[in-house]
Amino acid sequence: MYQALYRKYRSQTFEEMVGQEVVATTLRQAIEQGKISHAYLFSGPRGTGKTSAAKIFAKAMNCPNQVKGEPCNDCYVCQAITEGSLEDVIEIDAASNNGVDEIREIRDKSTYAPSLVTYKVYIIDEVHMLSMGAFNALLKTLEEPTENVVFILATTELHKIPATILSRVQRFEFKSIKVQDIERHLVAILDKEGVSYNPQAISMIARRAEGGMRDALSILDQALSLTVENQLTLEIAEEITGSISLRALDEYVTSIRERNIPQALNQLQIIFDNGKSMNRFATDLLYYLRDLLIVQTGGENTHASPAFEENLAFSREQIFAMIDRVTTGLQEIKSSPQPKIYAEMMTIRLADVPEARGQEPHVPANLLAEIAQLKSQLAQLQDQVANSSTKVLTTKPIAQKPQQPKKYRLDTNRIHAILQEAMENPNQARENLTRLQNAWGEVIESLSGADKALLNGSQPVAANENHAILAFDSEFSAEQTMKRDNLNIMFGNILSQAAGFSPQILAISQDQWVHIRAEFSAKARGRKEEVIPEEPANDLPAEFQFLVDEITILED
Repeated sequence: MYQALYRKYRSQTFEEMVGQEVVATTLRQAIEQGKISHAYLFSGPRGTGKTSAAKIFAKAMNCPNQVKGEPCNDCYVCQAITEGSLEDVIEIDAASNNGVDEIREIRDKSTYAPSLVTYKVYIIDEVHMLSMGAFNALLKTLEEPTENVVFILATTELHKIPATILSRVQRFEFKSIKVQDIERHLVAILDKEGVSYNPQAISMIARRAEGGMRDALSILDQALSLTVENQLTLEIAEEITGSISLRALDEYVTSIRERNIPQALNQLQIIFDNGKSMNRFATDLLYYLRDLLIVQTGGENTHASPAFEENLAFSREQIFAMIDRVTTGLQEIKSSPQPKIYAEMMTIRLADVPEARGQEPHVPANLLAEIAQLKSQLAQLQDQVANSSTKVLTTKPIAQKPQQPKKYRLDTNRIHAILQEAMENPNQARENLTRLQNAWGEVIESLSGADKALLNGSQPVAANENHAILAFDSEFSAEQTMKRDNLNIMFGNILSQAAGFSPQILAISQDQWVHIRAEFSAKARGRKEEVIPEEPANDLPAEFQFLVDEITILED
């Protein structure tokens, strides 16, 4: 039976792990020094080696022949763990075993000593899928660990793990694997498989994997199924990854350079008709522009086409401007139900990128003639003014102050209105905030790029049906969030599905929120000034003042 590449070439030692040198070295030294903790948490993007590292770690701590922290992979223990048949190493998928009963069963069985090896190991994959009750059951086990029992938790969503769990484990962050590391690993595998390849095809697959080795091997597996005579070509890689061909990008960018908008739109239509995603097109275009910059600054040129050499005529200023416009266009394409329209708008904007300073722009002949005529008329006017006996009063031009960039002004009135509404109807306000907080993790994961980076440092603190107040660690992040026009649209669309309502964002720094809330609370308490009653006038004569406490004066 055929075995998939990601299973066939799965790392079996710390030395074979790709792109995670720090994690591998730390775990190897822990084995060598005998400093094995009772609980570990491996977090990071998918396909970066978390589960593989957990199995290697389980083998190394139990292998009777381990050398310098590495398992031998030849003994019965190592082979049984690799095959998943050793009863003392239990691998659990939390996505399908996320209830309290399953975790309680683990807790009860963990009290028994291992039967064949030194350490009983529980590997819980996708641990963020556990329910809150299951987390609480697991917490009890982590608080009072049984001797010779090790828990290894793995997750792709660290923010969903309760703080009580995080404080009781050793955390290891698995990073996205670099493109160069993925390329080297793919080349080594193809050499072992006896398959010849185009280096550009390998580079395209490595980029498409987006930092995950498992994704890269899965894409390579698909590509090999289309190869003829064990030859991996660039065309096959483009077909499998859905990437835009380099020839199509060459012709598209050439049309942009020549400011031939109809031709550029025609190239875009051809790409669309071939079934290519506009999202993928904009991403590949960004990489193409990036390659132009790299070559201009003396980097390696991986493109062999004459059109690419001609497109190097773009100035750096133009390429930077084009990258900015493609980045904006990519965000619009991702969030729009009509991505092709936004791709066409992006194309027109790219063709309008101004030429670099210092280059002589092309000026039509008729415009040059009009300029010459205006210069002649201006000279005649200057002569008339010089020969005139009338004194011309001149005024010193008033120096204009440079305009300061507009700064985002916080709408405190709207925030006060939300707080007032919360004070009048606290149950509804609490329900709105709870719905928002429960859906917040899903909202963050649904975003990407700069939008996700901005909102990662925020937390919802108040909400009504129309607005949500987000508190940020810094005032700068709050300002940048409010300046992104498209963020409210994406935020509303995502939240309407996740929480059932779609408020608009009101961004505020944590310090501002504390100050405004305290100010509002003080006003709400309304410390009214005490009214001091006036003393009644004393109309008694001086000789009867000693009776003032005994006499009541009645007005007629």
